[in-house]
Amino acid sequence: MPWISRRLAFSTLGCPGMPLHDVAALALGAGWRGLELRSAPDEPVHVGLSEAGRRAALDALDGLSTLCVASYVKIASGQRSDEQCVADLLAEAGLAADLGARAVRVFPGGDDEHADARAIARLRAAAPRLPSGVEIWLETHDSHPRGEDLRRILSQVHDPRVRAIWDVRHPWAGGESVADTARALAPWLAHVQLKDSADADRTPLLLGTGAVPLREILHTLRADGYDGWYSLEWERKWHPGIVPLADALIAGRDWLATLDTAV
Repeated sequence: MPWISRRLAFSTLGCPGMPLHDVAALALGAGWRGLELRSAPDEPVHVGLSEAGRRAALDALDGLSTLCVASYVKIASGQRSDEQCVADLLAEAGLAADLGARAVRVFPGGDDEHADARAIARLRAAAPRLPSGVEIWLETHDSHPRGEDLRRILSQVHDPRVRAIWDVRHPWAGGESVADTARALAPWLAHVQLKDSADADRTPLLLGTGAVPLREILHTLRADGYDGWYSLEWERKWHPGIVPLADALIAGRDWLATLDTAV
């Protein structure tokens, strides 16, 4: 029974600005049936979308699983007040609810010694006000790249609706072992983002062709009983010279299938 290929997803970061009907066709054609929808003014999905626009987006994505709205809310940043940050987060969560998404992705974005306390307070404030069925997923990223960094925050929030995304490159690049990341995130792990790259270069490489220890990560997740989605974050928005997402999806699907069939 496939343990990876049955739950493959990708982020629309890999196809910036693509109309949602075309995104859906790409997903269904490549066999990747889950989506992370990037929420930004230059995308088809954003918080300014009208009620009619949200209904149209939902119709366009029929047949796919919308996993999260990938927001750019920075939950630990001191650049916005607590009230503004929580309001931004809840606006993105409302968009997620309207699009049938399970969660809204947020970044840490810490910029001073108060980052952890700020993030904890804001997550505690936002969680009880979330729309029904929507969670907050905090990603291993920027100021908090390791599993241990997220653990310091999530262990203090005490709300089952606040969970973690394991972006596999950041903890590895931050020097954290796969076993330590898995252990730190285990109580909260909701979602896994896959990517590959060379040691000192952030430019995305096709899965299995770089230095990120993907085999070890994936086998650790399997051993730990992870049953969520595996999402390719193909960062073509930030690296326009890399191959198109369609090619990365085909190559990634084929490489992941070798793990599905391995003993």
